[in-house]
Amino acid sequence: MPAELASFNPWLIALALNSVLAAIAWFSPKKLLTPAGLLHAWFLGVLIWGTLGWQGYVVVMFYFLVGSAVTRIGMAQKEAEGIAEKRSGARGPENVWGSALVGALCALGAFLIPLLNPNNSARLFIPLLLLGYVASFSTKLSDTSASEVGKAYGKRTFLITTLQAVPRGTEGAVSLEGTLAGIVASAAIALVGWGVGLISLLGVALCIIAAFIATNLESVIGATLQSKYDWLTNEVVNILNTLIGAVAAILLAWLISP
Repeated sequence: MPAELASFNPWLIALALNSVLAAIAWFSPKKLLTPAGLLHAWFLGVLIWGTLGWQGYVVVMFYFLVGSAVTRIGMAQKEAEGIAEKRSGARGPENVWGSALVGALCALGAFLIPLLNPNNSARLFIPLLLLGYVASFSTKLSDTSASEVGKAYGKRTFLITTLQAVPRGTEGAVSLEGTLAGIVASAAIALVGWGVGLISLLGVALCIIAAFIATNLESVIGATLQSKYDWLTNEVVNILNTLIGAVAAILLAWLISP
């Protein structure tokens, strides 16, 4: 962080920056968020900058901007087929926290550990939480990209549990095009996390692997359980998806650590 910014309280910077961006988003003709979604995104942005600084903020903004763009791929076609995201992809509070709750908890944990337990042993958990943070967004962007690209361009879609051909947009359906898009997306945001210094190059690889595991498990949940339980909404599944991605990356890092 530049010296002139370092002298300011990061929470004040977070409040000012996110208020300015929220005002711009409010008056923008193209709405990426609903009014309530904008308020929750403002709070999320303040939390992330305040806990992880600009580095963590870059990751979440990359997810939001790229994820919003991917959602709009082939929008007219997806709306005609009835498989587009509701509100033409504008995100509400449920979408904000379905995507970011796990990442926010990782960020908060990494921030609080030095304050509550400053001994060296506790600090060893901070790199794992930072990995979990990046992995959660890597997983969610992978899932979003796989789903939206698959719905727009998937030539052949299969139910992940049976490999039977199903229509595009079916819960639990996968396609080659979507799967490849998901891998590319997870790698892109993981590299952003590495570029800003949150994770190592090994962490990038772990995020890609964890995102692949979590995205496919999310498809299994969609194919087998989601229609059976009313409480298992898309937002709840998104939380489970990002949780699986974060936990998988952390466990992989723990297993291969010396």
